[in-house]
Amino acid sequence: MHQEKQFLLDLRKHFRLNIYEVKIWTALLSRGIASAGELSDISGVPRSRCYDILESLEKKGFIIMNIGKPIKYLAVKPEVILERVKENIENEASSIATQIESIKETDEFKELELLHKTGIQHVDIATISKSIVGRTNINSFIKEMVLRAKSKVFFVTNKEHTEKAAKILKHFGANFAKKEVKVKLYAPYSGSANLRKLQNVEYFEYNSSSRFVILDGKELIFLLSNEGVSPEYEVAVWINSPFFVNAISILFEASLKK
Repeated sequence: MHQEKQFLLDLRKHFRLNIYEVKIWTALLSRGIASAGELSDISGVPRSRCYDILESLEKKGFIIMNIGKPIKYLAVKPEVILERVKENIENEASSIATQIESIKETDEFKELELLHKTGIQHVDIATISKSIVGRTNINSFIKEMVLRAKSKVFFVTNKEHTEKAAKILKHFGANFAKKEVKVKLYAPYSGSANLRKLQNVEYFEYNSSSRFVILDGKELIFLLSNEGVSPEYEVAVWINSPFFVNAISILFEASLKK
């Protein structure tokens, strides 16, 4: 009984239905074709609600109405339903992303930007630095850095973390193109990571034991942990100092010419 209840709850979540819709749908799947009365008896859904639920499932494309006396309903193949739900979710996500992007053009958002610029003037940016502990926190911080890039990104990594770096840069490929950000990845070659096929990323084969990211010649995050350290104990240092970071960039580029 518990397993059956959990099964219905899982279907409700996966297919974005209410519990009555799940019960009617699974009842119809078990019969293939049935009338509203039959489905009410099988599923335990009150007959007074059954017609509303069937109408809702039909609109969502889960079932097909077969006109006749009595009216009967046909179950649609679950594989077809899954693709339809997937498509609906993708369309919904795209619509939400477009709405969020449009917020940037509102007066309210511009006022938030102004408040931030006003407040940041009271902070000495050149002296800001901090440490980040834990692989999850470090990866999240790197993603945030890369997302706010305006002109260029240097991404240097070692063999163990090459695929992770490729995954991060692949995720932001379209963003780099939109903002015309020049991205250079220095890493040991890894065919499985498709480094040469990363969108809007210039790849250089480079054998390094170091890991760091330089953003716009102003920010630097340097990973300090040795190989083999547990993920929760990994440590990185972030520095926001245009003078210092630019000097590191120059030294690194000079080392490439040797």
